[in-house]
Amino acid sequence: MHVETCTRESLDDWVRMRRALWPEASLSIHRAEAEAMLDGGRAAIRLARSPDAEWIGFAEATLRHDYVNGCETSPVAFLEGLYVRSDWRRRGVARLLVRSVVAWATAQGCRELASDALIDNQVSQRMHMALGFEETERVVYYRRSLGQPE
Repeated sequence: MHVETCTRESLDDWVRMRRALWPEASLSIHRAEAEAMLDGGRAAIRLARSPDAEWIGFAEATLRHDYVNGCETSPVAFLEGLYVRSDWRRRGVARLLVRSVVAWATAQGCRELASDALIDNQVSQRMHMALGFEETERVVYYRRSLGQPE
């Protein structure tokens, strides 16, 4: 298997994998977000292929210049998404994808790579730990609609 940078030619494949990771959004929303990331030039999009040339995973990372929880430097490379097809998990694909993101982040002058996982997603948390991440903090986010009575 190998990792390559996403291009316009592989955009549809990336969009389909994004939908597999985040099924709550439509393909059109994923396409719009993916195109913006490709056009913006401030993101690393890496796709993994099997030896049979099938797309089996992706990693997307961006540079964040604002405060990133648990980090001490800026900018910070942030792993926005990491997906490996279920039949390819636990075979080193995520590790290869993250290694490629680390190389990109280092070339951008970053000294830290950050990520997050939902508080109840134990699988993602274990994967992050296995890939060398350390937990920095846990938070619960809240929101309140404005204009509603208290």
